[in-house]
Amino acid sequence: MLLGWLLLLGPLGAACHAQEDGKRLFISGATPSCTLCHTLKDAGAEGTVGPSLDELRPDAQRVVKALKNGIGQMPAFRTLSEEQIQAIARYVEQVAGK
Repeated sequence: MLLGWLLLLGPLGAACHAQEDGKRLFISGATPSCTLCHTLKDAGAEGTVGPSLDELRPDAQRVVKALKNGIGQMPAFRTLSEEQIQAIARYVEQVAGK
């Protein structure tokens, strides 16, 4: 069913839907939530433990690596699927610093 909607929406609609999924996962899909530690204006996040993603402006590959392996105080998010990790990474890359 979702595929049918994405086909009707076209590439722009599919990209928008993917960004919404990434935002949702960033806010409440990961445990602990990314918002607890990171600042990201688009998500309304004002965490101060980790770096400000708006200042850092990481690319998707860097976010994927951090989510899979952890970095510094940040744990690896082993409960997230590959698809979820990719969605968060693309979302952060698209909105950080904008």
